[in-house]
Amino acid sequence: MSHGAEALPRSASTTPKPALAFAGGAVIGTLGGLIGLGGAEFRLPLLISLFRFAALQAVILNKAMSLVVVASALPFRAAAVPFDAIAAHWSIVVNLLAGSLVGAWFGAGWATRLASQTLYRVLAVLLFMIALVLLFGHDATSSGALLTGYAQAIAGVVAGFGIGVVAALMGVAGGELLIPTLVLLFGADIKLAGSLSLTVSLPTMIVGFARYSRDRSFAVLGENRSFVLVMAAGSVVGSFIGGQLLGVVPTHVLLPTLAAILLISSIKVWRHK
Repeated sequence: MSHGAEALPRSASTTPKPALAFAGGAVIGTLGGLIGLGGAEFRLPLLISLFRFAALQAVILNKAMSLVVVASALPFRAAAVPFDAIAAHWSIVVNLLAGSLVGAWFGAGWATRLASQTLYRVLAVLLFMIALVLLFGHDATSSGALLTGYAQAIAGVVAGFGIGVVAALMGVAGGELLIPTLVLLFGADIKLAGSLSLTVSLPTMIVGFARYSRDRSFAVLGENRSFVLVMAAGSVVGSFIGGQLLGVVPTHVLLPTLAAILLISSIKVWRHK
């Protein structure tokens, strides 16, 4: 039984209007698309602050929408990174999944057992960490793999576990952490790393999603089915728009701005009652 969703279920009268849900998803998707991600890190504080979902409910809703965005992003990227290029690096995917699948299961389990206020604090800290990664890790460039052999395999499992935990706790795909890991630890090209990240994220999110389905708070999906579908559609459209705008906004302006948004969001989530 969950301690993370102490708020009463939302009534039909408090359910966000479809236009607002779509617009919110589109804005978040555009932000994510500008940096080559799904935008779930930005969607989470929006679900809590604007749409007033309880912490665990917001995480579960975010996870559901992240699944939709990631599943649609893989074929979108197929023209730039063919599936056979991803398949050629199957060992990297398996290496990270060996840790991330376990991490996702444990992370989702921990989230359902945390008191609501504690979960808000955990989410705030994670948002702060993601902001730092956005500032200092997003432009990582490959200069060859940091490790090789058994050391690389062990580091991959450990990194995957940590990423799986974070992704499950926040309901995100984890690309902001996966891409620097793929580039720095495995020496992957940044474009390839984006698609490999999605390939690792999809099964990782499904495992976390399956764990959340055992908690009573999972009912929030059924109670807000239309909201999820509309906001997810907005997120997909926004991700496409953001991808088309990629390069229009200078990176030295974009990344600090988006990091600042996350920092402000982390403060609001920390103070959330």
